Amino acid sequence: MVPDTHIHTSLCRHAEGTPAEFKAAAHRQGIPEIAFTDHLPNPDGYDSRHRMTMDEWPKYRELVLAQQTADPPRVLCGAESDYYEGCDKSLCPRLAGLRLDLLLGSIHHIGRWGFDNPDEHHVWKTVDVTGAWREYFALLGRLADLRLVDVIGHLDLPKKFGHRPPDRVVKEMAKPILDRIAAAGMAIELNSSGLRKPVAEIYPAGFLLVLAHEREIPICFGSDAHRPQEVGYRFDDSLKLARQTGYSQAVHFSGRRKIFYPLP
Repeated sequence: MVPDTHIHTSLCRHAEGTPAEFKAAAHRQGIPEIAFTDHLPNPDGYDSRHRMTMDEWPKYRELVLAQQTADPPRVLCGAESDYYEGCDKSLCPRLAGLRLDLLLGSIHHIGRWGFDNPDEHHVWKTVDVTGAWREYFALLGRLADLRLVDVIGHLDLPKKFGHRPPDRVVKEMAKPILDRIAAAGMAIELNSSGLRKPVAEIYPAGFLLVLAHEREIPICFGSDAHRPQEVGYRFDDSLKLARQTGYSQAVHFSGRRKIFYPLP
């Protein structure tokens, strides 16, 4: 098994389970390392339904650090930071001062629209799908240019409900963004949670992973687990996709530093 670098706990308000329960689930599968990456709270109150409060952040760190014992698996303290329009003023200084092992960067909103939120799924039927993807990739490019995060999470998340342009259109949108991710020295994750969603596909799609490999963008593996039983979810499929698209190694993290290891 490989490290699972994307795990949420009940503190993010839309997951179930304590750090101890997730660690136990990883241990049963022989997963060597896990990273807790609950959604980072922001002082502007962004998307408060899906993340802890600012006051709860010390509690989160305390609960995660308590799992850093000699018993396997190794436990990392990380976070998932959302990038959204207007966040730069409050977010950038906060990210620069965090003491973490790993920082994921993700986009869940286009303007005020939570495009991957099941409660807002109906909006996809009213928008220009290609236009929405262009807006998403524009935000992703700005996130990469900030060079504040270590990993771009679920690269092609807008496909979650099956709404997407033709692959050739997505490819042309993605190429310049992947160039910027490569220039920033960031990794991308193979996020197996897409296999649990309507799209039934790993993030990112294979043709995007080929483009990432051509640009020598490192990869890591994440289950995006929101319940203990989802830790390491279908990592065999993620490993198969990584190999099929040319990858022979991946990265894990320690103190925000990439460490390469060969794929099993």
